[in-house]
Amino acid sequence: MELKELKCYARHHDNFEIRVISHAGSRCYQIELEDMEGERDSLTQHGKPMLFRALDDVYLELKRAGIHRAYLIQFVANDEVIGREPHYQSPLGSRIPLVF
Repeated sequence: MELKELKCYARHHDNFEIRVISHAGSRCYQIELEDMEGERDSLTQHGKPMLFRALDDVYLELKRAGIHRAYLIQFVANDEVIGREPHYQSPLGSRIPLVF
C-alpha cells in the first residue's frame, strides 16, 4: 500500500489498526495496516517496503496520512533461540500503544 492509498483508506474507514513493526537488534521500523477482516498490508514506496530509521520519521509519515494512533510491535528472536515457537502473527504481549 502506497502512502497516498493509506491516506485515502484512513479518510474512508475507521475500523483498522496501524502497527509499527520493529525487530530486536534492528534500527529499522516498518508500518503495517490491518483491516477489520484481518488483511494486512505494509506501507510501500514505488512497490518496495518503506523502512524508517527512527520513530520520529514514522510519526511524521503517519501524521501526514491523518493517523494519530498506532501500536509498536517488537519482535524478539529469543523464542527461536531457546526452541519455542515464535508468535509473529499475534505478538499481543509486545503491543505498545503510540499516540502522536
